[in-house]
Amino acid sequence: MTDLSNAEKDPSDWTTGDEPATGAQESYLHTLAGEANEEVPDGLTKAEASQKIDELQDKTGRGK
Repeated sequence: MTDLSNAEKDPSDWTTGDEPATGAQESYLHTLAGEANEEVPDGLTKAEASQKIDELQDKTGRGK
């Protein structure tokens, strides 16, 4: 039986998800975006940045 109590929360459910993205998120996003030949939108929230990181990791093959 799988214990889902420790499952990762969806970023849209984060309490701090509406706060501005962290410096670390922004730095990593720019690294991934460069590899994916994409632009990073300005003003992302923590939750949006996390979702964009996941998207770019899939696109670039990082994070697997």
